[in-house]
Amino acid sequence: MSGARGRLVEVESLEQLDRLVASGVRSMTGWRLQDLDLTHRGADLRGLDPAGAVFLGCRLAPADEDSLRDRGALVFPAIPGVPFDPYRGTLYTAAELYAGLEHGYDRTFDARVYAWSRRAASVDVARTLAQALHDHAVDDALQEHLAGRRAVGVMGGHALGRDSAGYAEAVRLGRSLARDGFVVTTGGGPGAMEGANLGARLHAVADVDLDPVLEQLGRAPYFRPSVDAWARAAFQVLADLPPADDAPSLGIPTWFYGHEPPNPFAARIAKYFRNALREDTLLRVCAGGIVFLPGAAGTVQEIFQDACENYYAEPTARAPMVLVGRRYWTEQLPAWPLLQAMGTTSDFGTFVWLVDTWEEVSGILSE
Repeated sequence: MSGARGRLVEVESLEQLDRLVASGVRSMTGWRLQDLDLTHRGADLRGLDPAGAVFLGCRLAPADEDSLRDRGALVFPAIPGVPFDPYRGTLYTAAELYAGLEHGYDRTFDARVYAWSRRAASVDVARTLAQALHDHAVDDALQEHLAGRRAVGVMGGHALGRDSAGYAEAVRLGRSLARDGFVVTTGGGPGAMEGANLGARLHAVADVDLDPVLEQLGRAPYFRPSVDAWARAAFQVLADLPPADDAPSLGIPTWFYGHEPPNPFAARIAKYFRNALREDTLLRVCAGGIVFLPGAAGTVQEIFQDACENYYAEPTARAPMVLVGRRYWTEQLPAWPLLQAMGTTSDFGTFVWLVDTWEEVSGILSE
């Protein structure tokens, strides 16, 4: 995708480069070329003035790389020894993250990147730079993916089994939100998050076709003790569904919690290294509101992080918060009384709801 942001022009495909060259432009000031194979584009590059351009992880012939630097371009080279592309221009897909699953989850791209992140020394400058560049690239790709779309977050417990009533409710909630035109956005993990992503993936499927899917997944309800069986059950379900790369289902997980695998039902996955950046991003992009299903410490943290941002935000910048499960949030983990008390001190309270069932959510967020 290309576009101008002020003087910035993002060039993320050779087709874009060809169009720019054909237009007769010669100055590359403000261009950012990302993750392109330019080894056979030397003639084009020599005909352009690269001063002020930035090349991020592009493959270049050595002579062309030297020429670009000599003429004022900033060239970020490939970083050796990392198992991922720090300059990628798009979000991940489940197929990419799970590439190699036929040999066991430990052999997948996702697991190898997590293992690398655990082995690499925290003081290694190259490691830190590679992770920062990667997260910046993913953040940029996420903004492009959501441009013109409205995201709603669904948070909830990762331990929820696929064979549980709570999981089925998360599926139906995600399906309902997607049918209302939202991009269903989760933390990208298992449990309630997977259920919501699955529901969004199935938004065009008839009601009678939901139960067979849930029954099939219920044979591998948890990612422990076997991620292999859990993930393969998901891909078996996907194999029986029509392709839907544009499904309104988005996951935003992190390798910080790499022991928790990403769910395969998010059509696009923005996976970060830095958990703090990922948490902030997850809340920030959900301008349509956030639904909190029952969960444990992580969900409680997300509730109050979102509440803090909403509390201090201008009224026009606030987004609805909907807690689902009246007894759960008032008795088992009584987050609601505190939110309610906060709401009495400002109009923050008009942005917070407590409901009993997922069916009540749609009417609130669609208002």
